[in-house]
Amino acid sequence: MADKRRGKLFLCATPIGNLEDITLRVLRILKEVDLIAAEDTRRTKKLLSHYDIHTPLISFNQVNEQTKLPALLAKLKQGKKIALVSDAGTPGIADPGHILVKACLESDLEYEVLPGASALIAAAVVSGLPTSDIRFLGFMPRRRGLRQKLMGKLADEPSTLIFYESPHRLINTLKEIENNLPGRRLALIKEMTKKFATNFHGTAAEILAGLENHPIKGEYVLVIEGCRDKKKASQEVIEQELMALLVAGVAKSEAAKIIAKKYHMDRHQAYETALKIMKPAE
Repeated sequence: MADKRRGKLFLCATPIGNLEDITLRVLRILKEVDLIAAEDTRRTKKLLSHYDIHTPLISFNQVNEQTKLPALLAKLKQGKKIALVSDAGTPGIADPGHILVKACLESDLEYEVLPGASALIAAAVVSGLPTSDIRFLGFMPRRRGLRQKLMGKLADEPSTLIFYESPHRLINTLKEIENNLPGRRLALIKEMTKKFATNFHGTAAEILAGLENHPIKGEYVLVIEGCRDKKKASQEVIEQELMALLVAGVAKSEAAKIIAKKYHMDRHQAYETALKIMKPAE
């Protein structure tokens, strides 16, 4: 059991856009604690100023969390109460926080989560897609090859998929979704809860068309329909169907595309299979 004479960490959810989306409890804690550890002190100062809160601030983010961690733990052991906030939403969800929670557990220090705004949950509800089974995967990989590999792995995933995406990668990501997960329903939420919040619904191709007259900037959450009509087939059946297409004169690349779409396979994997079964004939 944690020593009650020692301090306590409060993980405080902050607004994801609209400053009114903050709980009364979080406001009270931000005023009462000895220190606020913030992902970006400049952004947090705007929130604190809006609510006339003057608690001391320090930065705690992915760049400095390893070096700042010992000092924060020392303060907690000395009896200090510390609030942790990210730039927006709940700390620890695709934001700094996990390392501090883990350290508190290992040091038997008390901590508590104060729930509130979360872009992940809000986007799931706004999407109109099933929410009984959702899978959050944070930010899409930056490298194109890794994004395609991930989409191949997720082709048969029945869960509703939720990603955060940056504006400068958004268009390419949507194109890759259309190529690798064709026909899936999507929801793209831009600048959630803010003045110019916009929701796009449809396939990746439809959303790309809808974005033509919209500036690509701001913060985006991408929700992707899970696999609802998964067809299972053995490797033998896949090879037989590929062979039938190839014998009928369909090009290897087109045959691979047809089979990949039918069985929710990675297209490159289907193409490699087509090459393999054609070798004896060649």
